[in-house]
Amino acid sequence: MASSGLTPPSRELATERHGAGGVNWLPILFFGALLLLLFAPVIVGMAKEWSSDDDMGHGFFVPVVAGWVAWQKRDELSKIPVKTNNWGFLFLLWGGFQLFAGTLGVELFVARTAFLISLVGVILTVWGVAALRTLAFPLFLLAFMIRIPAIIFTQITFPLQLFASSVAETVLSLVGIPVFREGNILELPSQRLSVVEACSGIRSLLSLTFLSLVYGYVFERKNWLRIVLFFATVPIAIAANAFRVALTGILSEYKRELAEGFFHAAEGWVIFMIALMILVLLHQALNKVYESVYGKR
Repeated sequence: MASSGLTPPSRELATERHGAGGVNWLPILFFGALLLLLFAPVIVGMAKEWSSDDDMGHGFFVPVVAGWVAWQKRDELSKIPVKTNNWGFLFLLWGGFQLFAGTLGVELFVARTAFLISLVGVILTVWGVAALRTLAFPLFLLAFMIRIPAIIFTQITFPLQLFASSVAETVLSLVGIPVFREGNILELPSQRLSVVEACSGIRSLLSLTFLSLVYGYVFERKNWLRIVLFFATVPIAIAANAFRVALTGILSEYKRELAEGFFHAAEGWVIFMIALMILVLLHQALNKVYESVYGKR
């Protein structure tokens, strides 16, 4: 019999057609619920840390913001054909093994990152590469809800403590307050100030970095400028914290109560908001320079 020149659609094409009319949320919700059930102890542990550790207080906002960003992409996701990818099973196996190893070895970072790896595996297996690519940014945001490993955390915070102490020593000397610094200890005429780990600036650095990503996503469309804002948060947060330590030293010499308790916490919030404002002003300045060179967007 002569061939008519028509061939039956491949399984891959059929799968794409099946998802083209809309996303089948049932398997996504089903496997998502299984994932949450499996990682429930890990997620509860993270939530407890967010409530007890000031450095991770921003963790409560991370899944909410990541979910909101993913929801903003719902129209784009609805147009993506469902094209399952078996490579997702490799991520699921990887995540499962890492969860087992992290639980067995009581290594929180390993167990918590296993959740993200498994989440990638579910999306890739059930939905496909295109959906995973679309959800890459909110998935990246979820990394900010996981605490940095202690060994790396210490390697970051101690140099920040020394830098803040050094800047504070310089500022205090410039304003006429005698000071002697030994490491992260500042000897003032009336007292001794210790720039402890909580004053290293890591808290504001993590929070400001997370906010810069969200701010760039909402208010900027140029990817290069989003990247600039992201990396600009590092010097801004470090400089702001160093100024905070210097200000604490100055205030404590005039009235010690201003460097403790509520006033100290309020001072930290004010400095953080100033750092955030600097980031916004930097964004506006870079946009003006860009428009003056290349014209309006």
